Amino acid sequence: MKTELIIRSNSSDIDFALLRDGKLIELNKETSDNNFSVGDIFLAKIGKVMTGLNAAFVNVGYPKDGFLHYHDLGPQVQSLNKFIKKVSTGNYKEFTLKNFRFEEDINKDGSINDVLKSGQNLLVQIVKEPISTKGPRISSELSIAGRFLVLVPFSNRISVSQKIADPKEKERLKKLAKSIKPKGFGLILRTVAEGKKVAELDKDLQNSLDRWKTMCKRIANNNTPTKILSELNRASSILRDVMNDSFTSIVTNDETLKVEIKEYLQEIYPEKENIVRLHRSDVPIFEKYGIERQIKTSFGKTVSMSKGAYLVIEHTEALHVIDVNSGNRSNKSLNQEETALEVNLIAASEIARQLQLRDMGGIIVVDFIDMKSAENRQKLYQHLKEAMSFDRTKHKILPPSKFGLVQITRQRVRPELEIKTREPNPNKDGEVEAPIVLLDKIEAELERILNSGKKYKEITLNVHPFIAAYLTKGVNSIRFKWFVQHKKWIKILPRDAYQYLQYKFYLKKNKKSK
Repeated sequence: MKTELIIRSNSSDIDFALLRDGKLIELNKETSDNNFSVGDIFLAKIGKVMTGLNAAFVNVGYPKDGFLHYHDLGPQVQSLNKFIKKVSTGNYKEFTLKNFRFEEDINKDGSINDVLKSGQNLLVQIVKEPISTKGPRISSELSIAGRFLVLVPFSNRISVSQKIADPKEKERLKKLAKSIKPKGFGLILRTVAEGKKVAELDKDLQNSLDRWKTMCKRIANNNTPTKILSELNRASSILRDVMNDSFTSIVTNDETLKVEIKEYLQEIYPEKENIVRLHRSDVPIFEKYGIERQIKTSFGKTVSMSKGAYLVIEHTEALHVIDVNSGNRSNKSLNQEETALEVNLIAASEIARQLQLRDMGGIIVVDFIDMKSAENRQKLYQHLKEAMSFDRTKHKILPPSKFGLVQITRQRVRPELEIKTREPNPNKDGEVEAPIVLLDKIEAELERILNSGKKYKEITLNVHPFIAAYLTKGVNSIRFKWFVQHKKWIKILPRDAYQYLQYKFYLKKNKKSK
């Protein structure tokens, strides 16, 4: 498996594209005006305390107040309140918590009125970015994420990522964490900590402790609301969370960004420092790596897959619905049940990619093609779980129901990524899919025709003259690439009567045409 990170920088924002074996699996954008990222910590001021909701609205500097529920306070919020009061005076500088006297944990079924008062200051962390008309969701149970572990102030707990399956490795990591854990702090060992030595864990811990101390220094004599600790920039946080041996290249078109990434890799993964490169070609960086085309073909309502199958993705206020379609696909060597299983497995892999790519959250309902066999339904379920194991976002998948429906819940902490894939219709008013989306459909149908097992004397593609010119332009035209790939020359016939994105294949077998 080959992983690449392609970073495009311009004056106002930075785009990050994560590719796995050349296929786009994650797309992120960092804008210069985004001051409320997940992980940011604010010194905020409590606004209204709502007894009925058992929650408070908190001013973090966003037009809409953040929402803080009693269950998001954390059991040690009283200790946090005490610490803030001490540090705010400017005289207390014992930030390590070694000699700090902890308060009792709050009652898990208690009332927010007993803990918070309107107008008081509190440290809070963004756990869900502002979405639509809602302000950010926040928590006062703070955590500082490092590469291998997460530092949790005012806690004594040590836990290990559930994705580390080996019980011996879990026990080993717990022992190592216990040996380096500072008093007054809890530790969560991340998945990437698997196999790491104590020296690597300790170095990561010291970096997180330094960030904690720097943050604490900013509390004294500071106005509220104010951000006192920023999450790492998007490039660094992506590398921190996903960097591994499969990374083969990190390419950016910005010299300053290249230097910053190399410096960060020297800290967390020095052996990969040399994979960082500067993009120097005249061809735009996203064009060079085929990302623009993948964006156009992956974000529409309809998503084409191999062998003629496709997905239809609908978004509603309450949930997302994905319908799996086999298209015109047929294979005489397979019966209906086998065909359904084959298409469903292809769809499961693409759905896992789509959820991560679009960052879809909440409830997702997938209507797979019906299968009678319980064994096949189980195969599909296991395949979908495996395909989604690469997704870092917290999610849960339920087994297929009797109706072939699979329900997925996926945590949503940022606004869903929406990209416009339709363009003005040159034939009339309104919009149509981008031509590159049409090309994907044509190639999917052509592949289905050529893999059907039937022998055709001649294959003719009828298209609008503009599309015909696009397919046949140049020595290395798209049609020539089809010939090299399939060893079959496709005749392309321009049709003036066709709409811009209309097309049809005509197949000639011996003397019979259909």
